Amino acid sequence: MTNPTLSRRNFSKMIGVSATYAALGPKARAFTPDAPSNVVRLSSNENPYGPSPAALKAMTEGFSLAWRYPDEYADMLAEELARGHGIPVEQVLLGDGSGEILKLCAAAFTGRDKKIVIANPTFEAIARHAGVATAEVVKIDLTSDYSHDLKKMLAASNGAGLVYICNPNNPTASITRKNEMSDFLAKVSPGTIVLVDEAYHHYVDSKDYESVIPLVKQYPNLIVARTFSKIYGMAGLRCGYCVTQRENISRLKMHQIYDSVNIMALVAALASLKDPEQVARGQKLNSEVKKTVYAELDALGYRYIPSHANFMMIDMRREVRPVINAFRERGVEVGRLFPPLPNFMRVTIGTAPQMKTFLTTFREVMV
Repeated sequence: MTNPTLSRRNFSKMIGVSATYAALGPKARAFTPDAPSNVVRLSSNENPYGPSPAALKAMTEGFSLAWRYPDEYADMLAEELARGHGIPVEQVLLGDGSGEILKLCAAAFTGRDKKIVIANPTFEAIARHAGVATAEVVKIDLTSDYSHDLKKMLAASNGAGLVYICNPNNPTASITRKNEMSDFLAKVSPGTIVLVDEAYHHYVDSKDYESVIPLVKQYPNLIVARTFSKIYGMAGLRCGYCVTQRENISRLKMHQIYDSVNIMALVAALASLKDPEQVARGQKLNSEVKKTVYAELDALGYRYIPSHANFMMIDMRREVRPVINAFRERGVEVGRLFPPLPNFMRVTIGTAPQMKTFLTTFREVMV
């Protein structure tokens, strides 16, 4: 039986789509074939402004490279990242998004006799990966201000193979303060790997926060994950990396397939790093739209967790699952339920028009 998704008609349509995209080049910023035009997607913490124009141009020009294995460009990206962070290139490992880095860490450092300690709630993927490795998953509730409770996590880390800290945290968009992070790293056992996920690092504007990448030199048990999915708008391309000492990279590589990052993602990432406006532009737009949403929620009397990312958590003052469904019925996709916070709804900060639609729907559903 013919697969309907690969019919001659659909194949011709896809070829036409590719030709159109190639012709448009860097102007094709929001091209989404067959996507429902009436749905506002605010569910996955994606960057609605998309990749850098330089990245789109690099991908368009890179079509001719599709026949080649990506090793050369992977080396080029690792070298560029190493220069940017002021570290040896041997301390950079690329991944198929930072999600692959998390999976590699779970495979390398957790197991039946090596538990993992995480916050509750936090990004769940690494707990699932550790579960596959039959590791015990120890969850420590966030503090009253939604930061990681590092004192309790430290106490629970005895015998742990891995401690995972998402900073800023997903789904709460909250930060854990820099002095608490440095204190924790100084006290945790050298035999326990600490994985700090900095996926949303670029969105933070707080003197209480800083990246821990400079501390990798001091702590052999520290791994820091980054991604091109968020501020660089490349979630669909899958490109991330980690920074850590060479011994850890050797252990991670044992669990990694060859050439896990595709060549289009690599050329786009290289071009993004050379576009000085991409990060500043994303920060500015996200901050401006977020402030507008804050003002409207304040006027309506709804509480929210102050956000240090490109999403936020709003206290809906009722069980959130029916609210999520009500938004979906009106064409607005918001985040899923997070059981530790049953009354909170996670919402990506979209473009100004998208958030206008969100706020209109909010009034219809909640007011």
